[in-house]
Amino acid sequence: MNRLNGKVALITGAAQGMGAAHARLFIEHGAKVVLTDLNEGKGQALAAELGENAHFISHNVTSEADWARVVEETEATFGPIQVLVNNAGITMAKNMLDVTVEEYKRIVDINQVSVFIGMKAVAPSMIKAGGGSIVNISSMNGLVAGAIGYTDTKFAVRGMTKAAAINLAPLGIRVNSVHPGVIATPMVVQEDTKAAVEEFAKHIPMKRVAQPEEVSNMVLFLASDESSYSTGSEFVIDGGMTAQ
Repeated sequence: MNRLNGKVALITGAAQGMGAAHARLFIEHGAKVVLTDLNEGKGQALAAELGENAHFISHNVTSEADWARVVEETEATFGPIQVLVNNAGITMAKNMLDVTVEEYKRIVDINQVSVFIGMKAVAPSMIKAGGGSIVNISSMNGLVAGAIGYTDTKFAVRGMTKAAAINLAPLGIRVNSVHPGVIATPMVVQEDTKAAVEEFAKHIPMKRVAQPEEVSNMVLFLASDESSYSTGSEFVIDGGMTAQ
């Protein structure tokens, strides 16, 4: 079943990892997908692999001008945007006492401010389309503590999602957040971290890490009309970690 048949979707941070998994599934379900990322090589290659319903745009998610350009190019290529997945983000694993103000501001700009800019930039396009769905990728660390900077921004994404959902509901735009736990992306399961991840998995109630497709299936549900009465909510995919 093509659950996104004909919908125009914009996915940030889509050149690799979770963003790429979302893009593949969206294409499989009939969407026209614009992938954005700073990694032009991988982004162009993935768009070429996915075919005529995929289009790549180089994109700095912290730039208002870049967001305006991306929305304009998306509309020119496929039409008004109906789905936005704010997936781009970075991690930082430092003790608070070791984090510089510059490092802190950088993660806030990429993980938090970009989500605000993106929602604001895309909303007028969704209004043209008659409504839409925004999916903000947070983390289980948007619910419980983790590293400084990363936790802060992921809690902020959770809060922004709720505020934006209230603001945009009268316009036919839904906004939800997704909170993944540990996902088996290449960055997580590479050789120098594999042993640590396997050890950590023993403490997950389901005794394993998630596969990227398990998160993508949730994102697909929220992007589709099947979730038509869900807005301002958290959708957690962590194998039970935050239930403990």
